[in-house]
Amino acid sequence: MNIFVILLCLFIALVILVPLLEKYHSKLGLDGATKYAKYIWPLVMISMVIQLIYLLVR
Repeated sequence: MNIFVILLCLFIALVILVPLLEKYHSKLGLDGATKYAKYIWPLVMISMVIQLIYLLVR
């Protein structure tokens, strides 16, 4: 149950932060951060699969 709360908080933070990062992209110089954006969804999916396996084994 805790993992769902954590994932929900992360998703809400992502929904809030993405528009802010796009708005202030040129001011903050976030060119380096864009190369990590492609890893977010695979990491979320991997963590969900690990949590599912953990719940099934437990």
